Amino acid sequence: MSSTFFIPAVNIMGLGCLDEAMSAIRNYGFRKALIVTDAGLAKAGVAGKVAELLAVQDVDAVIFDGAKPNPSIANVELGLGLLKESECDFVVSLGGGSPHDCAKGIALCATNGGQIRDYEGVDRSSKPQLPLIAINTTAGTASEMTRFCIITDETRHVKMAIVDRNVTPLMSVNDPALMVAMPKGLTAATGMDALTHAIEAYVSTAATPITDACALKAITLISNNLRLAVRDGNDVKARENMAYAQFLAGMAFNNASLGFVHAMAHQLGGFYDLPHGVCNAVLLPHVQSFNAAVCAARLSDVAQAMGVETRGASPEEGAQSAIAAIRSLARDVDIPAGLRELGVRLNDVPVLAANALKDACGLTNPRAADQRQIEEIFRSAF
Repeated sequence: MSSTFFIPAVNIMGLGCLDEAMSAIRNYGFRKALIVTDAGLAKAGVAGKVAELLAVQDVDAVIFDGAKPNPSIANVELGLGLLKESECDFVVSLGGGSPHDCAKGIALCATNGGQIRDYEGVDRSSKPQLPLIAINTTAGTASEMTRFCIITDETRHVKMAIVDRNVTPLMSVNDPALMVAMPKGLTAATGMDALTHAIEAYVSTAATPITDACALKAITLISNNLRLAVRDGNDVKARENMAYAQFLAGMAFNNASLGFVHAMAHQLGGFYDLPHGVCNAVLLPHVQSFNAAVCAARLSDVAQAMGVETRGASPEEGAQSAIAAIRSLARDVDIPAGLRELGVRLNDVPVLAANALKDACGLTNPRAADQRQIEEIFRSAF
């Protein structure tokens, strides 16, 4: 069986690497950037700082701070309008998953035309997107280096999964110095998002030895560092380890894809505008309990990667240990206990389940499911 490994051409990482990234941007010969970010980073002056650093490299920039949490089609269209009006020749995304995804939508439509909804699904575009430099400020989504773009369709109240080789950024930048200001709740949510990426990729039907190695190392780094990063945001070593962990998890799921955790979490985000990482964290142990019937040995490996002693245990026992370790980590970083705390309504479960079964992320889940089974997983998470 053949496989293709997707990753940005250039990936710059490590404490203080932003200056190196600016030199690399200058060498591409770009003229004017559209900086896609969110209102918080714009207000904090981070976007302005990046614009100033670009100016030192003789690169002009205009800031679009309209990337909302769970970015929508409308956000993409607004940013695309500013890009065209300003005659930008490349895009810089600055932030976490929301700005990166919004920027991908803008860059893809800039060269392919149409609306971002035209590209829902797998490899629907025909041309490479406008060059995208993705500067990361969180340690979780890995959107700065993946071919995944998640955009909310406000009309249908669903998150569209756009999985397209043409939305892979040209360059990713992970400077932990940009991550120390993350609040505890965001650190926890993005960290659990990264853990979900790694675990879903490891049990995926499309896993390979390369993605396995990335996933297991990511799981270990997250298990060893997420509590520290949440406890003390200025723990630079923990921040750096989490930056590497989320990138490794991104390498894993960017190529092995995901599973029902993401397929279901996307519906919660689209329906209720809930934070993606928190939804993943709540659903993760419940989906893996469902999966354990077919991939107990793999989940036992997850337990070992999380520091659980599994020698002498059966695969089934190891799988249960993995699920317990996931729950323990989520509890230690103050993830809500269930969907009820997030305001999810039981009456909406049939619609959520039906939409989840249409999500491309579920195609590589190790165990197939029908409408009734997805509904049962949702209900178990209340």
